[in-house]
Amino acid sequence: MSTLITNIAELMTQDAEHRVLKDAAVVIEGERISWIGPASAAPAADDAVDAGGRALLPGWVDSHTHLIFAGDRTAEFEARMAGQSYSAGGIAVTTGATRGTSDFDLTRLALGRVAEAVSQGTTYLETKTGYGLDVENEARSARIASTVADEVTYLGAHLVPAGADAEEYTDLVCGPMLAAVRPYVRWADVFCEQGAFTEDQSRRVLQACKDAGLGLRVHGNQLGEGPGVQLSVEFGAASVDHVNYLSAADIDALAGSWAAWQGTDADGATGTRGTVATCLPACDLSTRQPLAPGRELLDAGVPVALASNCNPGTSYTSSMAFCVTTAVLQMRLSVHEAVRAATYGGALALHREVGNDADGERAVGSLAVGHRADLHMLNAPSATHLAYRPGIPLTHAVWRAGVRAR
Repeated sequence: MSTLITNIAELMTQDAEHRVLKDAAVVIEGERISWIGPASAAPAADDAVDAGGRALLPGWVDSHTHLIFAGDRTAEFEARMAGQSYSAGGIAVTTGATRGTSDFDLTRLALGRVAEAVSQGTTYLETKTGYGLDVENEARSARIASTVADEVTYLGAHLVPAGADAEEYTDLVCGPMLAAVRPYVRWADVFCEQGAFTEDQSRRVLQACKDAGLGLRVHGNQLGEGPGVQLSVEFGAASVDHVNYLSAADIDALAGSWAAWQGTDADGATGTRGTVATCLPACDLSTRQPLAPGRELLDAGVPVALASNCNPGTSYTSSMAFCVTTAVLQMRLSVHEAVRAATYGGALALHREVGNDADGERAVGSLAVGHRADLHMLNAPSATHLAYRPGIPLTHAVWRAGVRAR
């Protein structure tokens, strides 16, 4: 079954050539894109959709979320808005509620959050464990996450539970807990921050997870300058997330990690990957931290991703459009740069920017022949309207792996 989407006013591919096509069309076959080009040259298809002069872009790739949770942290948010500083300790409130919720209800809640994200144009997303914080509940969270998300990250090293010895808990994270979650996860993460895990503890977690064959990510440099970025580069982590407080040496290290990267060609990436800097602007606003220096990172040659950080304490939103708008209006990214960070950048942070018909694992985050048909149509003639009309819900239609989801 093939579908032609035609009469597209602006087609923002975010592909290797950064093409923005006018008066364009796309053909979907099954879950893949089979043709892209001018509407006047579009081939015939089994079905046709008239975009009506709307814009089409890749579906959002949300590379950092925390969807497996129960409970409410409204009181914490109110206290923070009244002037109380954010600390990592609020995670414990969610841990208690999550442990006390059934598998059925945790799954139901997570599926609802995924549906909310998809309705706003997100077509590929990652989520983490991290609200179980014991072997049984981390394994349960990983298992549930594997049924609702595209990518699952092990975050047993989210916080040391109240009353636990930090060194003993780190041993647990690196040993029995890691073994319990391993069948369900592709990635591992650690919250390397004051009030969470020290540099030495973070290093132990990253090494154990690397030895177990997991890809690595790091929560780093959120509340102040620290070792998170340098550890990420040292271990070859796919991304370091938050990055609010960066020294010149941190930015240089991130840029240097891409020195052997040769960019992309029509079939995908070449060279050695570095560490993506993932900015979480909705979280920055909620915690009243300085916005991550996205402009400086891009100017230094560091690939940037934007993600929602959807979680109950510091960023209870799945709106990638809000993140893109904030990046344009307050972080000084152009519309094209912000959309790229929220699509191709997220895919790069998840190692999913490559793949085509030849290898069977199709790329996400960009629109090109052979890539997965993840499409986001706006009720506007161009992507500029995302920032030009802030707060207006502009998602008109969504295709996820070729299936219309809205």
